[in-house]
Amino acid sequence: MGNLFCCVQVDQSTVAIKERFGKFDDVLEPGCHFLPWCIGSQVAGYLTLRLQQLDVRCETKSKDNVFVTVVASIQYRALADKATDAFYKLSNTRSQIQAYVFDVIRASVPKLNLDDVFEQKNQIAKAVEDELEKAMSAYGYEIVQTLIVDIEPDELVKRAMNEINAAARLRVAANEKAEAEKIVQIKRAEGDAEAKYLAGLGIARQRQAIVDGLRDSVLGFSVNVPGTTAKDVLDMVLITQYFDTMKEIGASSKSSAVFIPHGPGAVSDIAGQIRQGLLQGSAVEQQNLL
Repeated sequence: MGNLFCCVQVDQSTVAIKERFGKFDDVLEPGCHFLPWCIGSQVAGYLTLRLQQLDVRCETKSKDNVFVTVVASIQYRALADKATDAFYKLSNTRSQIQAYVFDVIRASVPKLNLDDVFEQKNQIAKAVEDELEKAMSAYGYEIVQTLIVDIEPDELVKRAMNEINAAARLRVAANEKAEAEKIVQIKRAEGDAEAKYLAGLGIARQRQAIVDGLRDSVLGFSVNVPGTTAKDVLDMVLITQYFDTMKEIGASSKSSAVFIPHGPGAVSDIAGQIRQGLLQGSAVEQQNLL
């Protein structure tokens, strides 16, 4: 209907290329335009001014002979003041941009090792953008931004890299675990040593208290009962403790069977053994305290 009344509508963010008898005549801005077809005026085509994006996948080889696919994202747009160049000078804009991207990436990546490709992807993107900007500005296009969005090594290479990374992390974890176990063992040994030291002090003080108590009992009994010797008092005290011990063993419901020599002669032997052990223990503890 618009052509019937010689009217043409141009949408927003779009320009139309007007020709007269096949020759460029004007660039039509967005809006409604009178186009008398009877005198040879017509619209040769439309050119969008919107930002466009082209994703390019380029397979190449790194310096260490690893095949890798680099994915570049090119954001570009046509310039309104150079609409004629953008419309007439290029027949396939996307193929032209793709060719330049292939050229720059395949010239840059083979100079780098695979790890360096990941680290220097911004430099690669900058090189692609500079080359495209220099080439496409002559055709009426502006390169807004160039991004390296992905770097994909071969699947076997990725698996090998993951295994190397996992092995390194396991090695670090094993070292940390061994160090932690070492610290635990050292602390446990220090705790055991401290506990044994304190237990030794407690036993020494206990034996010293027993010896002091026996000495006081012997001295007190000798004073109150004339004619008794220290040996007689000590034998009596030891025999009393012996019978108290036997009583406690018999009264305990959970005690195991204990076989010890028992009789009149055995009591004196036990008393002698206990006395000798106490005297030796007291002498040793006194030496340790000194």
